Amino acid sequence: MTGSGTPARTAEYAVVVPTLGRPSLGACLHALADAAGPRPVRVVLVDDRPDADRRPLTADVPPALRARTIVVPGGARGPAAARNLGWRAAGDVPWIVFLDDDVVPGPAWGDDLALDLAAASDRTAGITARIEVPLPADRRPTDWERNTAGLAGARWITADMAYRRAALVAVGGFDERFRRAFREDADLALRVLDAGWSLTGGRRTTTHPVRPAGPLVSVRMQAGNADDVLMTRLHGRHWWRRAEAPRGRLPLHLAITGAGVTAAGCALLGRHRLAGACAAAWLAGTAEFALARVLPGPGTRDEVLTMAVTSVLVPPAATWHWLRGRLAHRGARPHSPLGPAEAAPAPRPAVRERLRS
Repeated sequence: MTGSGTPARTAEYAVVVPTLGRPSLGACLHALADAAGPRPVRVVLVDDRPDADRRPLTADVPPALRARTIVVPGGARGPAAARNLGWRAAGDVPWIVFLDDDVVPGPAWGDDLALDLAAASDRTAGITARIEVPLPADRRPTDWERNTAGLAGARWITADMAYRRAALVAVGGFDERFRRAFREDADLALRVLDAGWSLTGGRRTTTHPVRPAGPLVSVRMQAGNADDVLMTRLHGRHWWRRAEAPRGRLPLHLAITGAGVTAAGCALLGRHRLAGACAAAWLAGTAEFALARVLPGPGTRDEVLTMAVTSVLVPPAATWHWLRGRLAHRGARPHSPLGPAEAAPAPRPAVRERLRS
């Protein structure tokens, strides 16, 4: 270290940002440009929007980053595939820093990243950032805000995660069967650890704001139960302990849904006593779920109504996606620590656009 407290030798790094062109991308890139410390040698924006008629991403790139920014078409195949395209397009820089397009790097992000990279050992594959989720100070958070706040404690989250390029090459990058922004980071981390690398926490800080979401967001999120099935196929029943991931309420959702379906079936068959017992079990389970979500929240009329409605919809949605995952991933083989991911790596992408200052 030098006397100024910065590393005497700074490792080069590239930044990869998969994006759907959300308005938050501009704030992310401007914060990256304004952060103190060494800048990335390259910024790769992976344009993963599905529509053909779309505004160019060049408007979101600040002047300080334009000469070192390239845009790669993602093909709308999800964040895992987009990140693979991005790090392969970044060149032979030793470190790849993955950022989501809705995060805001802190003011000392570049300096802190340089310290993180300088402290890495030869077997350090990845270094995570400290994620901060700002919550309202004048009221209790909503269910969606609490869910987003959970990202602050998520292990190896790729909202801001630096990976050594050699480690990505060794394990084959992200598994592109994860089509959503869910579990692809945990899967990569477990494969990297199984390959003999280590993962550490860093000192840099990145803010993850709570983005706007509709009232049915909790129902849509149940699609992640299919990804959990794939994780179990690849890493065994207890993968969530190794990944330090929350277990979730899937067993309760399955029980509630089973009680409701059985109640309906028994009613159709004229077995009214059994139908009544199952209906009571469904109602009790649904009420408990709703209260567990309402009591920590702000208690507003809209929030209570949203929790009441979605608490009825979430258990069958979770059950449906779990069954869908079991069907879709029935042929997935357990991950082998001796080789890269089962999915074949994508070819090196063609760069669609290079920005000029």
